[in-house]
Amino acid sequence: MSQEDQTHQDISVRRQGRVGHITLTRAKVLNAVNRPVVDAMTAALTRWADDPDIALVMVDADSEKAFSAGGDLTSMYHYGKSGDFTSGNLFWRDEYRLNALIARFPKPYVAVMDGIVMGGGVGISAHGSHRVVTEHSVVAMPECAIGLIPDVGGSYLLRRAPGRLGEYFGLTGARMDGATAIHAGFADFYVRRESLPALKQSLLDSGDISQIESFASEPPESEVARLESNISRVFDAESVTGILDRLATEPGEWAQKALASMTAASPISLLATLSTIRRADDLNTALRNEYRFVSRVLEHGDFVEGIRAIIIDKDRSPRWRYPEIGAVPPALLAQMASEAEGGDPSFAVTSDPVRPSHGG
Repeated sequence: MSQEDQTHQDISVRRQGRVGHITLTRAKVLNAVNRPVVDAMTAALTRWADDPDIALVMVDADSEKAFSAGGDLTSMYHYGKSGDFTSGNLFWRDEYRLNALIARFPKPYVAVMDGIVMGGGVGISAHGSHRVVTEHSVVAMPECAIGLIPDVGGSYLLRRAPGRLGEYFGLTGARMDGATAIHAGFADFYVRRESLPALKQSLLDSGDISQIESFASEPPESEVARLESNISRVFDAESVTGILDRLATEPGEWAQKALASMTAASPISLLATLSTIRRADDLNTALRNEYRFVSRVLEHGDFVEGIRAIIIDKDRSPRWRYPEIGAVPPALLAQMASEAEGGDPSFAVTSDPVRPSHGG
């Protein structure tokens, strides 16, 4: 290992041949993205971007259960309860800058999205240029259920999904299997889990990104792809209320589950999510608008209560600030969508990554 290699209890960063290799090592907490992970990844990618001896970057996890199930919600809860909004906002700012760095990374960025990939885990994988899923992948943006919105550039990924699948996945938190993640634009290659060790070793030995093609297979049919026209017809409504009204009369189990998920979610988050997805014309705009919301959510939103109900007390009975969509003050939504206090931070996204043609 070179002098720049790092081993931390949460992450391992090392150079192996012509590959910069990053492995998440927080298996006990499903590899939640925290400050050490953000800082180590940012430093490594910044070094490797201009290093002629690095041909590609590979990011994986040491757990089959989860690549990363999201951000470090417990820390955010304590920031919110103590009124330390500044620390929470600094983390989000730096995390979003890492997401932008991944999106504009000038070399192949291979994300091995095996197991659970949610929230912050999506941010450090789905913006990469070569995204690999398996038959065990579970990809989702379930933030509305905890009083947040799809962030880490997720609103941009959702905006780019076919039809109105972005609104569907963003508002309901519905889970994507590997095949659906490819169909929705969150992944590129389908590789069976049993082939991952050989794929990784081949990349480490060769530094040749084309090796992925040799291990990839045709994904199975996506159930969501089959339902896409129905989903798009429902989620094409102009408002959250309109979507809920259409779901209430739509036949099929998928619609019943979507209605139940949205009914249980934070009304503030649902309204902000629909608006944020539909305004996410590019990644920089998406990150800016997401930051505007999250920089205020600890103080003015439902996020602290959502974490309490799901993570801390686990009673799964959040008491949202407003009981229904119509009760949310338009002034509050306008405040949370306005320029961030002190000015919007720059995420310096200059271009979108060039995706591989396979499966994309």
